[in-house]
Amino acid sequence: MAKFDVQSLMRQAHKMQGEMTRVQEELKQTVVEGVAGGGMVKVQATCANEVRAISINPEVVDPEDVEMLQDLILLAIQDAAKQAADISNRRMSEVTGGIKMPF
Repeated sequence: MAKFDVQSLMRQAHKMQGEMTRVQEELKQTVVEGVAGGGMVKVQATCANEVRAISINPEVVDPEDVEMLQDLILLAIQDAAKQAADISNRRMSEVTGGIKMPF
């Protein structure tokens, strides 16, 4: 019967924790761009869910249709958030070997 090596397991867990911390720091610096309305509205955000910039093409600004502009901004934010989540999940999965872990 093979002996269970607790120290080896602890070293691996510590190494994984360090790698997860490193990846989380990288994700804070990774910027994605969400777009809506064929690029009329753009949102830049980090993979740590920090919105950095919003760009709105003046052609899409219609005082008679503020709701459309609000919808486009919301869609661009959602697009950026989805991209950020996809990148974050992929990078963390690389670290954890596919084991689902709370971040």
